[in-house]
Amino acid sequence: MRLSHYFLPILKENPREAEIISHRLMLRAGMIRQQAAGSFSWLPLGKRVLDKVTRIIREEQNRAGALEIIMPTIQSADLWRESGRYDDYGKEMLRIKDRHERDMLYGPTNEEMVTEIFRAYVRSYKDLPLNLYHIQWKFRDEVRPRFGVMRSREFLMKDAYSFDLDYEGARAAYNRMFVAYLRTFTRMGLQAIPMRADTGPIGGDLSHEFIILADTGESAVFCDREFLSLPVPGADTDFSNDAEIAGIVAEWTRPYAATDDMHEESAWEKVPETERLSARGIEVGHIFHFGEKYSKPMGASVTGPDGKEHFASGGSYGIGPSRLVAAIIEASHDENGIIWPENVAPFDVVLINMKPGDTACDALSEKLQAAYEKAGHEVLYDDTDQRAGAKFATVDLIGIPWQVIVGPRGAADGTVEVKKRATGERDVKKVDELLSTLEKGA
Repeated sequence: MRLSHYFLPILKENPREAEIISHRLMLRAGMIRQQAAGSFSWLPLGKRVLDKVTRIIREEQNRAGALEIIMPTIQSADLWRESGRYDDYGKEMLRIKDRHERDMLYGPTNEEMVTEIFRAYVRSYKDLPLNLYHIQWKFRDEVRPRFGVMRSREFLMKDAYSFDLDYEGARAAYNRMFVAYLRTFTRMGLQAIPMRADTGPIGGDLSHEFIILADTGESAVFCDREFLSLPVPGADTDFSNDAEIAGIVAEWTRPYAATDDMHEESAWEKVPETERLSARGIEVGHIFHFGEKYSKPMGASVTGPDGKEHFASGGSYGIGPSRLVAAIIEASHDENGIIWPENVAPFDVVLINMKPGDTACDALSEKLQAAYEKAGHEVLYDDTDQRAGAKFATVDLIGIPWQVIVGPRGAADGTVEVKKRATGERDVKKVDELLSTLEKGA
């Protein structure tokens, strides 16, 4: 992709309305455009990152056995009256009427609708377990939307909903999502720590928030440093093996970890002082067992092996892809801009032509672009006629992992400069060697 043909509206100054780093950098890097309070358009650069994040989430949900669906964003109020939540939900729910004066709402979440789908088709325990997920836009009318896409009114959400015959089955489903989440965040270049969360009136211990550490985090977190060295389950993890999955969950829930609202000083004191890690954190995912909370009032039951009717035991598993993009920036940036982990970067490489119009520079740049793309890399080719300082400021701001710099002197002697954005390291490479490496698929 040539930058001269790309839509990248860079801002030189920090917008006054942006209170946190991710909001400032997303606006400055031309990733998003605020349309109203808590409402954003995702521009080409931001959309590419959002798609990368969503792809990883989808792949790991599928790997764990969840099945993707898509549901309407506008829901009937009748479903919510069945569950008892319509009158209880608060003003965050945007309530509307259609042209026939029927009560409708813009879905803030989808437990009711997915439960209705389940009860319409699933009759027997033989059809269980079942986990349905979707990735779509949702709306909550926040009283004070702040911090850009970190807390917006309209947001992209992945929610999975599991259905099982009993608590034992529900726990196995919960564990599968737990492990899927560990893999998901690791693939995005994040260190996510599962922390026990409040289960509210349901009780029990099946609720975890996944927290990434960031100096600009929303809340204080306390955890054992052991988390930083625990092995993340690999791609060969057998999600059909309940014992294997349960073992992974046991390992990842053994060390102490708690947010400030769940912190217990007595338990914290048992952690060796040298192993205590107190930091700030950002929630990037939440998994939750809710049992019969929706199946019972909505009559979602199946016939069990005993011939009796059993209300399904359910769980909910959320990740906000749009919020996650901001969280990654909060955890990975410097004074010059964003530092994207490679798996979620909008492009793999930015190719900087320092003298567009120069025959040698143009020819070498185009040759390198073709070689990188043939090797499977996504390339942003800066062919714009700007001064060097402006070019470097832009590419540092947007945070693409690798910069390949083509100048007249290098074009003449067959070399280019390669910079790693994360570290700032620069290396002069011979073009022939670089092309040979790309041909080998590196």
